[in-house]
Amino acid sequence: MPASEEICRLSATELIAGIEAGSFSPAESIEAWAGAMESDDLNAFLWKGVEGGAEQGSGHLSGLPVAIKDIFCTSGIPTTAGSRILEGYKPPYSATAVERLTEAGAGLLGKTNMDEFAMGSSNENSAYGGVSNPWDRTRVPGGSSGGSAAAVAGGLAPCALGTDTGGSIRQPAALCGIVGLKPTYGAISRFGMIAFASSLDQCGPLTRTVADAALLLEVMQGQDQRDSTSVGLEAPIELPSSTDLDGVRFGVPAELVGGDVGIEVGVREVFEQTLSRIEELGGEVAEVTLPHAAHGISAYYVLAPAEASSNLARYDGVRYGLRVEADDLVSMYERTRSEGFGPEVKRRIMLGTYALSSGYYDAYYAQAQKVRTRIAEDFTAAFQGVDFVVTPTSPTVAFPLGARTQDPLSMYLSDFCTVPMSLAGIPAISIPAGLAAPPEGGPELPVGFQIAAPAFGEQDLLEAAHALEMSIGFQRLDQREGEGA
Repeated sequence: MPASEEICRLSATELIAGIEAGSFSPAESIEAWAGAMESDDLNAFLWKGVEGGAEQGSGHLSGLPVAIKDIFCTSGIPTTAGSRILEGYKPPYSATAVERLTEAGAGLLGKTNMDEFAMGSSNENSAYGGVSNPWDRTRVPGGSSGGSAAAVAGGLAPCALGTDTGGSIRQPAALCGIVGLKPTYGAISRFGMIAFASSLDQCGPLTRTVADAALLLEVMQGQDQRDSTSVGLEAPIELPSSTDLDGVRFGVPAELVGGDVGIEVGVREVFEQTLSRIEELGGEVAEVTLPHAAHGISAYYVLAPAEASSNLARYDGVRYGLRVEADDLVSMYERTRSEGFGPEVKRRIMLGTYALSSGYYDAYYAQAQKVRTRIAEDFTAAFQGVDFVVTPTSPTVAFPLGARTQDPLSMYLSDFCTVPMSLAGIPAISIPAGLAAPPEGGPELPVGFQIAAPAFGEQDLLEAAHALEMSIGFQRLDQREGEGA
């Protein structure tokens, strides 16, 4: 019987295969991962506990524990969205994505730390303290799904759920050296996923391998009557098996990859090496143009805060969550929201409210929507000539804790390469492509390679990512530590 340490080096698909082969039981898998979670020294988890997943034959994911970002409602289990305003809140229902995993036999493995209400790129905006990057504990894991990414990369969970509004799955996956998939908007139900920006938020997996991402996507995707924007995928997702890229065309947009967009030297080198690897596998690399993509960050930071200002109006101290008593109702609202929300959430509420206010709506919100439409049209045009669009996932490797907390613009630019895909609603995946030294010196850190596909092109996207992943042979942190590296 394999030891707990050996079980915890397996990917999700390897875990399922081991259980099916009788190498170990679902209960032994759950027990091993529960022990790993308890060793958390990254502040990756906000709630530690295990629910289900240990019963033999309860579903094809029996024995697979999944860490859940604390933005997903979980029945009877604390759900805070990383905010003091929801401290101690226990929802009476679970999110559809969580339900579908547990119905397939998966276990719930803790709730992971995150930027408050998913607003951030470093996980330093959590009301419960920042998360450390397992590759270097003095650096950020990325955000907002930083706890999920750190848990998977740090060997505390085999896979995790995250949410991606402007890059919050892909960017932390890149900084932590794992796989992160943002599906097409509408592929997975948003019911029970606490809203940040409803027209952008999407659930997705953070995993050790591309095959693991496919495994979770297939279980979670599908239409849900409780979410009018969910449409699901046309065909079931199969585990990817491609080993080459013969005849596949990859487009490189100068607007996101050009020499003047702030991509670190080391990141650019890994990106170019990956392009060469694509050609070695039989793929073709061509230039494409996305004329409006460079305006993505500007449009996003009007649209997302505008939706947030509306969505977060419900946190008023009346129905649930924090209530700070006062002499009258208006004062209670003000004190509750003042003490319950952190600085970044307040900043975005104010930005969004301003953008929607009388006299400024047309100048800001309406213009940003027009830019969003143009970006979507740019991608549609680009996909007429190529199968995929590729960029570095993040312009930089993981940066030091505290380095950007006083410079919001610098922090926002962490999502420069990921935001356009979110605005267009198309699927994109980040896979680890190599290592690069940070510009200030120090040990090498992971670099992510982003592949984007046309809407609902998840199967083709996973096949291409799998072929590239197999060729790169990136050694994850848990693999390095297992060899005593």
